[in-house]
Amino acid sequence: MATRTAEERQREIVRVARATGSVDVAALASELGVAKETVRRDLRALEDHGLIRRTHGGAYPVESAGFETTLAFRATSHVPEKRRIAAAAAGLLGDAETVFVDEGFTPQLIAEALPRDRPLTVVTASLPVAGALAGAENVSVLLLGGRVRAGTLATVDHWTTKMLAGFVLDLAYIGANGISRDHGLTTPDPAVGEVKAQAMRAARRTVFAGVHTKFGAVSFCRFAEVGAVEAIVTSTLLPAAEAHRYSLLGPQVIRV
Repeated sequence: MATRTAEERQREIVRVARATGSVDVAALASELGVAKETVRRDLRALEDHGLIRRTHGGAYPVESAGFETTLAFRATSHVPEKRRIAAAAAGLLGDAETVFVDEGFTPQLIAEALPRDRPLTVVTASLPVAGALAGAENVSVLLLGGRVRAGTLATVDHWTTKMLAGFVLDLAYIGANGISRDHGLTTPDPAVGEVKAQAMRAARRTVFAGVHTKFGAVSFCRFAEVGAVEAIVTSTLLPAAEAHRYSLLGPQVIRV
């Protein structure tokens, strides 16, 4: 009976975490009518199963084959951090003239931060990125065709990857649901992973941009090794020691 109660508790914790974006130990203890230590034990078990990541005093859900946050949700979480990261990532453009911009909220912010004072061709699978840049002076936008995923408003499948395979790009700005030293860059959906992998194959340089919560998180489909990216842009919320460990795998790691 006790085991089932623990299972039910843990299922409820995952449900709440996925619905709200994070959970708090004290609030869960009160809601579930158990001791904080019981909740912490539940969180440890759920972290071991790859369903959540623990933080100081709580946890947040890991995106997986069975769960992925929507673009609308991502546009409300860690926004100041994402803006800093996007500005720094846009600063790595260098002399690139053809750029791939991935789906997701941080890449969308990168697109908006790109310079408008010189000619630039942006290739993207993301409808919001295309919309954000369509009226921009000096920017030519190429939207990849394919099936549109409702949650992220981005195109996937063979039409998208076939179109991408025909390009040679100077730079790809790539996002991921998780990045870990052991498992590389991961995403919940194989179709999305294929687009990201193809974009990286087509690009001379790749920059990964993501908030600190992505680090150590592992999703369902691996599409690249950490060493395949030239630079990682994140925030100072990722500890310097951890950033250094990633840099040992090859990329320059920039914390802003």
